[in-house]
Amino acid sequence: MEPTSALFLTLASASASAGNLLAARLQMGLTLGFHIVFACLGVGLPALLVLAEGSALRRGGDPLWHALARRWSKAFAVLFAVGAVSGTVLSFELGLLWPRFMGAFGAVVALPFTLEGFAFFIEAIFAGIYLYTWDRLPARAHWWTGLPIAVGGAASAAFVVTVNAWMNTPGGYRMDAGGRVIDVAPGAAMWTPAAAPQVAHMLLAAYIVTGFLVAGFYAWRRLCGEDTPYVRRGMATGLALGAALAPLQFLVGDWAARTVAATQPAKFAAMEGQYRTEAGAPLRIGGFPDEAARRTRWALEVPGGLSWLAFGDRRALVRGLDEFAPADRPPVALPHLAFQAMVGAGSALAALAAWAGASWALRRRLPESRLFLAAVAAGGPLAVLALEAGWVVTEVGRQPWVVQGVMRTAEAATTAPGVGWVLAATSVIYLILTAGTVAVLGRLARMPVRLADSPPEA
Repeated sequence: MEPTSALFLTLASASASAGNLLAARLQMGLTLGFHIVFACLGVGLPALLVLAEGSALRRGGDPLWHALARRWSKAFAVLFAVGAVSGTVLSFELGLLWPRFMGAFGAVVALPFTLEGFAFFIEAIFAGIYLYTWDRLPARAHWWTGLPIAVGGAASAAFVVTVNAWMNTPGGYRMDAGGRVIDVAPGAAMWTPAAAPQVAHMLLAAYIVTGFLVAGFYAWRRLCGEDTPYVRRGMATGLALGAALAPLQFLVGDWAARTVAATQPAKFAAMEGQYRTEAGAPLRIGGFPDEAARRTRWALEVPGGLSWLAFGDRRALVRGLDEFAPADRPPVALPHLAFQAMVGAGSALAALAAWAGASWALRRRLPESRLFLAAVAAGGPLAVLALEAGWVVTEVGRQPWVVQGVMRTAEAATTAPGVGWVLAATSVIYLILTAGTVAVLGRLARMPVRLADSPPEA
């Protein structure tokens, strides 16, 4: 082969490989970003169902609580179906888009995926029982069938998150001289240093997103003039769940950030826009990373704040991106801006929680102003923004690694042709699926509420 032809083929192959990597990452990002919202609602809505139906039982079949529980169960059925489909797509994508990752480390992550499957089966089986036995079981027995849905949904999410935690802090295995995985310890692989803070952070996020989305929907209905006891109770219940946990998420988020600082210093530096290693590193609020100048511009800096938050010492040394080879550095702008968006949205939700909590503590009722209702209505989108931004930080901040320090994302991606076409088709399908889901939920929301429907005898 002539040198020119060989060079052309090499460049073409490299270009195709780079295109595959980008398409695979965009495909995974699209489907994960879509699914995670439904996964959160699959965790949080069953908790609200159990709460609402339990409140109806404690009050002798209170019609308002009963109507809320039945309406929420219909919404759950729609969201669960969409979440199950989008979750199945993600499981196929692991093998189709990242075959080298699964081929090398499938044995390491097999246990949490297996446990997640069992948890999902429990959730799905009892979801069917719960949804189809409203008028066929005594009220108390029916309430008990909701508990496995709430537990199964939370367990399913927790097991999946341990896989992501392992990708951030791999362990529980060894590699032989040929680079093959040996001596897998499934328990150790599932509970790496990042597992506990990531699981806690994700579960709290699921309940917070659900609570504020539910509260925001009913707040919007009140702003539109539908100010009934049913709507008020729906808003108050969702707000109670979201507002109670929003402040706690700051403590868990601090725990998660300290874990990142200790185990993934390059990701931590990208999150915080820390380009150079320094003692007494400042905490940057806002700002935009300037890659050319190797600095974060226009940020409000708190002297020693980052060192204190990361290590509990204002003079502690924080490693900057300058300590890592250029090929091992994550991009900075996207993780930093996403991290700022997550913290900003979380702070706004915590402020809203404080507003609602102070009003309830002082006057035993929530504020009635349109400003408060507008803030609650905005709380749902803010919670989703914080959720999506958090996953951008987790995934983009780990680049260029799919398994931190062990396997690069480019090494894991498929070499099969046509990934770009699959991405285009997936985008169209998910757009249609989103429109259909919104339409069905909108029609459900417009259905009249029948408070005359009484629950079966306990």
